[in-house]
Amino acid sequence: MKEREWILRARSLPETLPLFPLPGALLLPGGQLPLNIFEPRYLRMVDDALGGARMIGMVQPRSGSARGRPPLYAVGCAGRITSFAETGDNRYLITLTGRRRFEIMREFQSETPYRQAAVDWSKYAKDEQSDPSAEIVDRERLERAMRNYLDSEGLKTDWEVVGSAPMEALVASLAMGCPFAPNEKQALLEAATASERADCLIALMEMAGAAESGGEPSVQ
Repeated sequence: MKEREWILRARSLPETLPLFPLPGALLLPGGQLPLNIFEPRYLRMVDDALGGARMIGMVQPRSGSARGRPPLYAVGCAGRITSFAETGDNRYLITLTGRRRFEIMREFQSETPYRQAAVDWSKYAKDEQSDPSAEIVDRERLERAMRNYLDSEGLKTDWEVVGSAPMEALVASLAMGCPFAPNEKQALLEAATASERADCLIALMEMAGAAESGGEPSVQ
């Protein structure tokens, strides 16, 4: 019985989360985000998370906001610490595995050096299920936009792996890995379905590729 209760607690979603505002760092449900933690306030955050629900809320600060305590976008994604290592120079190397998106309802004036907020999970209950909309994504168009974008950025990839990757995983990997601006990352995060996220991703890659070449993005 005790083991079952522990499993149920581990699967439950906390009402409050520590917040990690990191420009351009996108976490999506099911994705994995490696992080190098070195600031004292975030070392404390990881310590506290490991002693509790092991969950951290990744959020984007709003563009152009001031340092210190910048305003945040209302939607973030919670990740569970699934890998942890401590270095000899007092850093933590962790991996967050995305679980579910959340909405910030109220931020606390907490005594901790990091930020915390009450969150609402209800809008994103389907995040922990597979997304059937991924099946209708135009893979050919996505790969074409991806090829042009990577060429414009001077980046390479393993196209054999790309061709065999499940569409939902491919879209999430591209959204998390491509160096888009924070507001663009936020748009990808808030996309309602994998299909909508793929459409947003294609548009962003096509615009970036067109800007690099001096042309105009095609509209299809």
